[in-house]
Amino acid sequence: MAQRDTSRQRVTIKDVAEAAGVSRSTASRALTGRGYVAEEVRQRVQSAATRLGYVADALARSLKQRHSPVIGVLVSDLSNPFYAELAAGAARRAREKNLGVMLADTAGESDAERSAAELFVSMRVAGVLVTPVGPQVTTYLASARVPTVEVDRYFAPQLADSVTVSNTAGARDVTDHLLRLGHRNIVMLIDEASWTTGRDRIEGFRRAHEAHGLKLDDSNVVTTGWNSRDAALAATSVLARRERPTAIFTTNNVLAEGAWRAIHAAGLRIPEDVSLCTFDEAQWMTMVTPEITAVSQNAHHLGDAAAALLLERIAEPDRAPQPIELETTLVHRASVGPAPGLPCDPGGTRPERR
Repeated sequence: MAQRDTSRQRVTIKDVAEAAGVSRSTASRALTGRGYVAEEVRQRVQSAATRLGYVADALARSLKQRHSPVIGVLVSDLSNPFYAELAAGAARRAREKNLGVMLADTAGESDAERSAAELFVSMRVAGVLVTPVGPQVTTYLASARVPTVEVDRYFAPQLADSVTVSNTAGARDVTDHLLRLGHRNIVMLIDEASWTTGRDRIEGFRRAHEAHGLKLDDSNVVTTGWNSRDAALAATSVLARRERPTAIFTTNNVLAEGAWRAIHAAGLRIPEDVSLCTFDEAQWMTMVTPEITAVSQNAHHLGDAAAALLLERIAEPDRAPQPIELETTLVHRASVGPAPGLPCDPGGTRPERR
């Protein structure tokens, strides 16, 4: 029998079956592992598939099974190390379960987010992880009956699972640390104040002040914009105030970079003139002098936990939505010191100023 020329055509399951001398159904069982096939036949089919360069048609399989062996991961900004690590954590968990990952970066734009979600639905992904910029994307995915987990922040707890970190506690802990070192003029630089992340971090900042018997001045919560350049401009303005803050607390690693640059551009020293700390650390923070104090949220673990929760949701699509909150850790480094004018004791600490 003449061999078929497959050099210019996609190799099909029929080609593999003919080359192995078996039926298409037998070839399918041998390649998918579903159903009984004698070991000698299985090896013969797999050998034929390798020789011909056969690759399974994922789209055809997804149409037959109603979803593909792929999850969608929709993040706001892959240039931010936090989101890149989050996606890496999710991808690792997916690989362990023999699932592929379709990754989309929305640049924080709601239109791009909706377009990516529509693509995921059209590709019949098994589920979606999303760092949403609003409730619309989760509402859409829920209406399409796509299992969904909101990550880092949430907008639709009644429709989807969520995995976040303890934003209030993390912000409270780092602010309490500054207050115990005598700081009373602390400025928080924040990119947004309406998402759960921003609201909860402001709440932690406020609670720490209240615990010390202090009223938070609203002017000390400064909205900066999204990138390090905007953060640097905001920090420069704050540092030019008549009463310069003794500490700056930024709410993510991108804003921390901008604040760090502004402090140095102003000719000020960290921490002698102004202490600097942040929520969410990045690798560069241990590569500068002094190293930066940070509330550490393990983005890789966050993505891994979200992917694990998504797999549970795929297996049990009708169970009630489940929120998971992961703990943060305050990592003490040399960028935070006593408020200027209050000397340290020999042990390197100082009495708390009231």
